[in-house]
Amino acid sequence: MRPALVAACLLFLAPITGSVWATGSHVVMDPWMVCKKARKMRGKLADICRNETELLKQVARGQAKGVKECGYQFRARHWNCTAQRRSMRRILLKDTRETGFVNAITAAGVTYEITRACTAGKLVQCSCDKAKGGGGGGGPIGGLSGNAALPPGDWQWGGCGDNIRYGYRKSRDFMDARYKRRSDIKILIKLHNHNAGRLAIKNYMKPECKCHGLSGSCTLKTCWLKMPTFREVGNKLKDEFDGATKVISSNDGKSFMPEERSIKPPNRANLVYTENSPDFCEANLKIGSLGTQGRHCNATSQGVDGCNLLCCNRGFSQKTVNESVNCRCRFKWCCDVTCDTCIDRRVVNTCH
Repeated sequence: MRPALVAACLLFLAPITGSVWATGSHVVMDPWMVCKKARKMRGKLADICRNETELLKQVARGQAKGVKECGYQFRARHWNCTAQRRSMRRILLKDTRETGFVNAITAAGVTYEITRACTAGKLVQCSCDKAKGGGGGGGPIGGLSGNAALPPGDWQWGGCGDNIRYGYRKSRDFMDARYKRRSDIKILIKLHNHNAGRLAIKNYMKPECKCHGLSGSCTLKTCWLKMPTFREVGNKLKDEFDGATKVISSNDGKSFMPEERSIKPPNRANLVYTENSPDFCEANLKIGSLGTQGRHCNATSQGVDGCNLLCCNRGFSQKTVNESVNCRCRFKWCCDVTCDTCIDRRVVNTCH
């Protein structure tokens, strides 16, 4: 890649990249750093870095979306998916459940943003998906997962759906192309979890329909396929995290299998890992744990956000916090809003 183009990419992406997840000397999903390291490479990744600057912008947006969703999904867990650089670097050096989720949600975020950009007409290389889903009137639907409910009544394929095929392919081209040693168990695990993240979108596309008919009678519907919300994608991957399978390398050195022979082999959509997670209760920067001291907890909950679990039975303190808030707001003609100031008192529980 020419130096001028590298500099242009950096300026183009600087406002978006924000938090960075890093492992060793490699920055995970920082498009500029990936392209800088790939400038002597050939193939699909090099082509993207040289010729598809707008696509790199969507990759960066997808990374940021993954960071945000990871934080939401683990907000009440011992490990809360902090984007703090030193902590995340240590986490990603291992092949734990947490690493698997990070790789999956990042791949899902990149796929989501590229697909959405296609539909919105932001990428010159693609557009929304005008291909028919297959069948019609309740017939077989090509490419539609059995997880999606069919539209009721009379309907036909039409409109312009989300181009998940392009988003899936470009996410794979950018994220997977630099990993060549596929016999390495760590790389096999990473690529598998990348793909599981993409499938959490592709396998859950669902129809969206528009009614046609006199006076809104909806005698016929035109339907197309839309992506699930990214919160639904995050929820699905969180479920996969909870049920992730611990695996070991197979004898052929090119695949993996469950560590326990009694466990059902994972499918392409399941998350996998090879190392047990460390104890995240106490701060330990050697393993990337920030601990739970100082975290807010729910004293009335028996779930993972409850003070006993979140504080790891160390106890917690309570204090009442007073905050000034606007209340009893009134609209005055024309055109002011006046409010009183009220004191909002709430109890905050903090882990010892």
